[in-house]
Amino acid sequence: MNQLSDRREFIMKSAAAGIGLAALPAWLRAGAQGPSATVRLAVIGTNSRGLDHIEALGGIDNAQIAYVCDVEDGALAKGVKQAAKLPGPQPKAVKDFRRILDDKSVDAVTIAVPDHWHTPMAILAMAAGKHVYVEKPCSQNPREGELLLKAIARYGRLVQMGNQRRSFPNMQVAIREIRAGVIGRAYFAKAWYDNNRASIGRGTVVAVPPTLDYELWQGPAPRRPYRSNVIPYNWHWFWHWGTGEALNNGTHEVDVCRWALGVDFATKVTSTGGRYQFQDDWETPDTQVIGWDFAGEKSISWEGRSCNGYPTERLSRGVYVYGTEGAALLEGNNYTVFDRKGKQVKGLNEASEGSGTNTQSASGIRLDRMHVKNFVDAIVNGAPLNSPIEEGHKSVAMLHLGNIAQRVGRTLDCSPADGHILHDDEAMKLWGRDYEPGWAPAV
Repeated sequence: MNQLSDRREFIMKSAAAGIGLAALPAWLRAGAQGPSATVRLAVIGTNSRGLDHIEALGGIDNAQIAYVCDVEDGALAKGVKQAAKLPGPQPKAVKDFRRILDDKSVDAVTIAVPDHWHTPMAILAMAAGKHVYVEKPCSQNPREGELLLKAIARYGRLVQMGNQRRSFPNMQVAIREIRAGVIGRAYFAKAWYDNNRASIGRGTVVAVPPTLDYELWQGPAPRRPYRSNVIPYNWHWFWHWGTGEALNNGTHEVDVCRWALGVDFATKVTSTGGRYQFQDDWETPDTQVIGWDFAGEKSISWEGRSCNGYPTERLSRGVYVYGTEGAALLEGNNYTVFDRKGKQVKGLNEASEGSGTNTQSASGIRLDRMHVKNFVDAIVNGAPLNSPIEEGHKSVAMLHLGNIAQRVGRTLDCSPADGHILHDDEAMKLWGRDYEPGWAPAV
């Protein structure tokens, strides 16, 4: 299971002759008759968000799901069941995603697996000639985000991150108007996320379920024994695999904040909080406030409360952007502008244009589909990606730095050029991670 280096070398050599074609739309590469060509995709990870990927792709005319994939039998069965609702040929079901990479007829993959797999899997997919839609966060640590950028430059593939708000029509209007001065000079944005998550308790080392390929689930992460309270969801709260609530949910709104203010990498990062609600195995903060300062007198904050769902500003999640002439509330696909006295002067909301059917996604499949369709359109006809990794990496790196500040317990001074931590070797050690021998991603 750990022949990653040998496989990468083989893929790189065999793909070298075709790299010049990589960035062409699929219909040109395939010699088809124009943008009506079908894009064949594989959905990898079908326990949760991958099911939304299947439903979203099912509503896109020129997208065909060729494979569904998961390392656990029950999750794979969920994917098969979801795909069975769609018209047309049914996808193949596989447990090992590397079988998909061997199939040259697959144009793209969507990745909805645990965070520690996002970058390594995306790089392998690009090396095998696939375009990639990867759920947030695009990386488990900042160095992986930089590796993604290198991989895109080398292999010429398209990579979009699943921060769907970049494709929401009202959000696009909101950002344009904020940038144009609807609230004056925008200088501060705050975001929040509130939930009532239960305790994960104290786990024990137990036998690996026969339905799970635990070796492949671990993949690039250094090996640890299987514990009773980690899979399928609680890996989010362990630094070894996950990235905490900050990147699990904060990515969406913090990305909107950065988008609205037009900033890139922060110059200063702070974090306060901890694991306060329960005494259990959960390692990442359940209560956290991260702050970022940027050049040009701008700043952003994010407050996360995983285990106390009392709503902030009467909403469980959202963004306020403040400017010299007022403020704007951005929540989902809703946009409201207030003047300096708090009077509402403008608004666009999802109800006014009709809402889609909500499944597991907080935003609804109709809105999710817009983001996935943008990815498919980019492959087919060269449409610009709404959330290329060049942008996604900046937002994700912000939150990684917040977690690093939390873990070392102090303020970080950072380079506005690339986010690297300045004058703090201990903190900079957390810029990357250790990998299981033979599984480290490389470009």
